Amino acid sequence: VCFFFSAFNRKTGEPPLINGWIPYLGKALIFRKDAYKFLLDQQKKFGDIFTVHIAGRYITFIMDPFQYVYVIRNSKQLEFHEFANKMASKTFDYPALSKGKFPELKENLHRIYQYLQGKPLDIISDHMMKNLQDIFEWKCSQATDWETEKMYKFCCSVMFEASFVTLYGRVPAADGHKVISEIRDKFIKFDASFPYLAANIPIELLGATKKVRKELIHHFLLQNMTKWLGGSKVVQARQDIFEKYELLGDYDKAAHHFAFLWASVGNTIPATFWAMYYLLRHPEALAAVRDEIDHLLQSTGQKRGPTYNIHLTREQLDNLVYLESALNESLRMCSSSMNIRISQEDFVLKLEGNQEVVLRKGDWIALYPQILHMDPEVYEDPKEYKFDRYIENGKKKTTFYKAGRKLKYFLMPFGSGISMCPGRFLAMNEMKMFLFILLSHFDVELAENKAVRLDNSRMGLGILLPDVDIAFRYKLRS
Repeated sequence: VCFFFSAFNRKTGEPPLINGWIPYLGKALIFRKDAYKFLLDQQKKFGDIFTVHIAGRYITFIMDPFQYVYVIRNSKQLEFHEFANKMASKTFDYPALSKGKFPELKENLHRIYQYLQGKPLDIISDHMMKNLQDIFEWKCSQATDWETEKMYKFCCSVMFEASFVTLYGRVPAADGHKVISEIRDKFIKFDASFPYLAANIPIELLGATKKVRKELIHHFLLQNMTKWLGGSKVVQARQDIFEKYELLGDYDKAAHHFAFLWASVGNTIPATFWAMYYLLRHPEALAAVRDEIDHLLQSTGQKRGPTYNIHLTREQLDNLVYLESALNESLRMCSSSMNIRISQEDFVLKLEGNQEVVLRKGDWIALYPQILHMDPEVYEDPKEYKFDRYIENGKKKTTFYKAGRKLKYFLMPFGSGISMCPGRFLAMNEMKMFLFILLSHFDVELAENKAVRLDNSRMGLGILLPDVDIAFRYKLRS
């Protein structure tokens, strides 16, 4: 009935509207509970294009992956940065990057992402590799026999510290590890509230979150950051830019640094967990990836073990096809990002097959790649983990089909077009290096037999977290 009434005030060419019966909330509660199932149900009823009323917003979903390209290429009319800027400034507590107050700040910050590509990417990846090895070596010194730990906690501890030291530098205090663990513990508390902040819930309603956020931001004040040794060029370049804006206060600059830390580890940590978890659940996958790693070490004359420094070039990392395929497969299964664009004007979006969508200024358009990632027409048995799904005849497989047609987009854990994560190359390198060191140094196995499922509370926001942690054990490889 609601759909029937709401259809009356739709303009010609506007998609069917799914309104819900609760004023303002619309379909927010059911969408939050399981966006994937909800969207599939609507697709069956209304086809590939429909609008959903979610918490005061009208979001038009484009479900057909062959139409993605038309949304992505219209970046002038369908903008992303303004939405991201508003959400980030509210979540991380810095002033919105308005053109009047901070001319060209957004563009200048965007330019810095060149430090996460090409030659500079090799440098920062080398530092990450060294820092990961140092942390694993420190872990090894404590692991004389089998050590048992919780897997998510382990991934979080190693990846957070290695990323922190790589980006911001070492804490020179004798208890450097301890200082970083304290920052990490606060970070985890803040991160637990992230979905609520992203959903626009006032921070005052989220218990201690406001206090924790303030403490985290204080760690990044200039007087603290100048004590850290050997930070990255990307962070240094960000500092230099902030110094040019007198209207940015010390706290605001620190809040920007904190936001950058969150962007660097908020999704990488859970993605590393899932990659490790699926490998340990599938012995044939673990064996294939470990063989590939051992073979690379042998062929380059490098020894494995905590006392030896392993060096990998980008080419060598890229050629680990089983490792990359296993990682991509876990990303396919655990990523749930919503790619949002906002219409900058009243606008007719032209799609393939003479289809048109009439959009009003301020309307949201969304792609939801999880639907594509779980499409049985694209991926056979999509709920099954197949570590070699992205390999064909021993090489990377990059051709996937739907309805007999080749797809341009088939795996989208990092967003798309202008909203694509600028740190994606570094993130992939970091996760590969973590698994490389773990599997070359240690024998690893699960210590309890329970199923870990995806926790849907971050649906639409990136990588989903596990609903429980699981114990695993490791010891030095003989």
